[in-house]
Amino acid sequence: MTERLKRIVITGPESTGKSVLTKQLADYYKTNFLPEYARTYIENLNRAYDYNDLVIIAKMQIKLEKEASKKASNFLFIDTGLIITKIWFQEVFNKYPDWLDTSIIDYLPDFYLICNCDLAWENDSVRENGSDKQRKYLMDRYIKEIESYKTPYYIISGQDKVRLKNAINFIDNHYKLTTVH
Repeated sequence: MTERLKRIVITGPESTGKSVLTKQLADYYKTNFLPEYARTYIENLNRAYDYNDLVIIAKMQIKLEKEASKKASNFLFIDTGLIITKIWFQEVFNKYPDWLDTSIIDYLPDFYLICNCDLAWENDSVRENGSDKQRKYLMDRYIKEIESYKTPYYIISGQDKVRLKNAINFIDNHYKLTTVH
């Protein structure tokens, strides 16, 4: 009998180490991960993004998640997830597609790891929300949204290897794992 795939979304405000942590966890648990599609998409635009771009991003995120779920073993670590996309729609355009709520429910993970704002913000061509106040505001929005779906979450803090160790401890404790990976 094969084990059920455990899906974990790593989320949080900009520049909190989501992508690094997602890859580290996949390496540690010897499985695949799904990188953040929005970053790749926006980096390759030669213009400002618009509402329709977010629709494309959300639909592609769903498609890629389906594909990644077929290839992963035991765990699938997902960088960012649909809740950030929903809040991004709301923050930038004050609306979001009706189907997004259903898609979020259809793709709810086992739980979320929320990266805390305790890492220094690093500017790049895609990031928009660098102030400590804005990052805290967005983190609170993500938590409130996750809670509305009644999905467990853990806040991950710490620098470098401490952050990874904290995430591994939450995962192992959540699944009551005792084996060495």
